[in-house]
Amino acid sequence: MTLVPLDGENREGTGRQGVGRNEGGGDGKVTRAAGSDPADDRGAAAGPGGPARDGTPEPGDDDGSSRPADHEGPTGHPGDGTGPATPAPGPTTPAPGPAPSRTSAPRPSPADLSWGDPATADADKRWCQKVTVGFHNSGGTAVRSGSVTFGTHIIGGLGIDWGTVDSTEDLPVPIGPGARTAPTWTVCVDAWRVPLGMHIETRDVTVRWQ
Repeated sequence: MTLVPLDGENREGTGRQGVGRNEGGGDGKVTRAAGSDPADDRGAAAGPGGPARDGTPEPGDDDGSSRPADHEGPTGHPGDGTGPATPAPGPTTPAPGPAPSRTSAPRPSPADLSWGDPATADADKRWCQKVTVGFHNSGGTAVRSGSVTFGTHIIGGLGIDWGTVDSTEDLPVPIGPGARTAPTWTVCVDAWRVPLGMHIETRDVTVRWQ
């Protein structure tokens, strides 16, 4: 007897029926019992070498098992959604404040030299005279150099001023800040300028200083 599968399939799940043909010429029916596994027929229908569908997923089936988990964080921990650990900030260097102001010492004021009128006295010669001049440095710096020019007048017997003779002497330096000094010079003119009966008077003083 040869079994020939029917073209259709019983959709109600009660099994598949086949009609048997008796090689002896008689017709017969083969009935599959209810509850039998239709997969056996599908496996058989696939023929030799066909894929087996026994419910086990094969490689490449998109069943979600081969995909990475959603929301996988950069650290490789699935589902936590956190990034790489942020290092704790180190100690911050405070911004430099303004440099302390340095109060420079005030500069001393320059020298300021003043002098008075000359005080005169007779010397041992009539063409010479002793002259004293007082000086005062009211500045903050010492006087380092200078000169004094005297103007000596030649006076006749009747009080007539016959002329003036200039002579220059060095200033006694240094004259410190706030210092006072009163040096005395002996001022002389040529002897022939003062004949007998005449005398000299030093009245003018000019000072140059630094």
